[in-house]
Amino acid sequence: MWRFTMRYVPLVGRILYSLIFLMSGLTVHFSAQGVQFAEAQGVPAASVLVPLSGILAVLGALSIILGYRAKLGAWLLVLFLVPVTFTMHAFWAVTDPMQQSIQMSMFLKNLALLGGALLIAYHGAGPLSLDERKQA
Repeated sequence: MWRFTMRYVPLVGRILYSLIFLMSGLTVHFSAQGVQFAEAQGVPAASVLVPLSGILAVLGALSIILGYRAKLGAWLLVLFLVPVTFTMHAFWAVTDPMQQSIQMSMFLKNLALLGGALLIAYHGAGPLSLDERKQA
């Protein structure tokens, strides 16, 4: 019974992990507010780069959820997370203590997400994935 139940853990983990990228990619990255926030953070060509980052986030998330070329999807999220983490959440450059604390939390959250993406890039999607079906 335990082995049967554990078979579903990677699928649930992939879904939960990817939701943040899917939801923010579909909303924030294609909104005027998302572009304006990036412009305020000094992102050049924000009207192009913000939607482009949204595409990376959505494609990476869908790849991981479905387990289709999940290693590539994880690398798309790495490509998304590295610049976003260091440009949008540069807590060391914030002077207001409350905002610095919020940005540090966001920075550390993104580092944790980066670690998860690297684990998926190494190990792949696991069971109940399209990648697993190709190998069978």
